[in-house]
Amino acid sequence: MRFESAEPRRLLQPPRRTRDRHDRGLRSPLLPPTVPAFRTRSARFDRAAVTAFAEIDRHWHNALTGLDLAVDDIPRMLPRESATVQWPDEVTADGPVPLARLIGAGVDATGRATRAQLILFRRPIELRAHDDVPLTEILRELLIQQVATYLGVDEETIEQGPEG
Repeated sequence: MRFESAEPRRLLQPPRRTRDRHDRGLRSPLLPPTVPAFRTRSARFDRAAVTAFAEIDRHWHNALTGLDLAVDDIPRMLPRESATVQWPDEVTADGPVPLARLIGAGVDATGRATRAQLILFRRPIELRAHDDVPLTEILRELLIQQVATYLGVDEETIEQGPEG
């Protein structure tokens, strides 16, 4: 006589290895995801950039629908001569180090249309943030400068809003 359980059979999977094959390694993450220290520096920077951009976007949303915000770790552009650097209006820099760049809409190598991008360079911006000048303030100033360049207006107009 054979007894069958009322529950359907489940295929048992082998237990997931939480340690490496030499039995050395972490059993679980060092920090639980609910702890603020779990977020990486780049995730904190992304959140600060989106927060700073949201303030500008709230006033200029209709004019900024064709603009994408992007973050790159380091700038992939260098000046030809670091002694006398002349950056175009699309680049916001601190001397020879670019902090942000605006790339206009266009067509890529395959012939597809591209949207305008505002690129923030994370590492140079983080290196300039200190206790006396917080990261949020630097990001706000950079975004105001770049949005003003994108829209072709002065920076005071961006700060005041379209109706002010």
